[in-house]
Amino acid sequence: MTDKIFIHDFSKLSGVESTTLRYWDEIGIFTPMGRNPETNYRFYSLAQLLALNFVTTLSELEVPLKTISKLREDRDPESLLDILEKLEKQMDLEMSHLRLRYSIIHARRELINLGVKAVDGAILVVPKDEKTIIIWPANEYNESDTFIEPLAAHVSQIADYHINLSFPVGGYHDSFESFAKAPGRPDHFFSADPVGTHTLKAGDYLTGFAQGYYGQIGDLPERMIAYAKENSLNITGPVYTEYLLDEICVKNPDQYLAQCSIAISKRRKAAR
Repeated sequence: MTDKIFIHDFSKLSGVESTTLRYWDEIGIFTPMGRNPETNYRFYSLAQLLALNFVTTLSELEVPLKTISKLREDRDPESLLDILEKLEKQMDLEMSHLRLRYSIIHARRELINLGVKAVDGAILVVPKDEKTIIIWPANEYNESDTFIEPLAAHVSQIADYHINLSFPVGGYHDSFESFAKAPGRPDHFFSADPVGTHTLKAGDYLTGFAQGYYGQIGDLPERMIAYAKENSLNITGPVYTEYLLDEICVKNPDQYLAQCSIAISKRRKAAR
């Protein structure tokens, strides 16, 4: 192979488009070895494949072309190290944002998938995987308050709690007794945020579904306790109310769908 490699062949060897090579030549980042005096075609040397690696590597890392041009003339390990350290910090932030967005998408997708398959009014035992959540401060209610008033009060202070409202928010009752007494007035709210310190433990949960606006659970507590008695189930934990379908995916509030879950265990039969 001759040491004069015209741009078309050099493009094939390097994997860099001819149009890109021409542009880099025009802005002075990577110039060919010379031009054919008759045709004015650019040609390169085989050794320039190695020199090109400087440009392609930094370009792949999205280093600005202006910075690459400057480094081309004034290059040393210290200056490149400084650029790489800045890029690394920038990428750390970008990956953190991507992980956050992924967690929000995963949490929403999980609930919506359950919601489109659930049946309003159904009660059944559902196995759940362990999940980390954030329990909000205790709710305070005036006599006429509903689900909304304490939620609004917390939202106004959300920055102090370090809570991201993009994650699904649900209701948390400390006990089934509290849930049965006031199903639409949870003792706390919680958000399905994986950075939380509270763990929704893995296991079997007695789960009921109710359609309607926030806090509108109807007679679901009575029907859940009846189901537990009929099937010899012990209720062993707090109640978690998760909204599978909410304003994120449903326009009509009457079509929101809540899932109320409480950990259970099978009652042992008395010894004879």
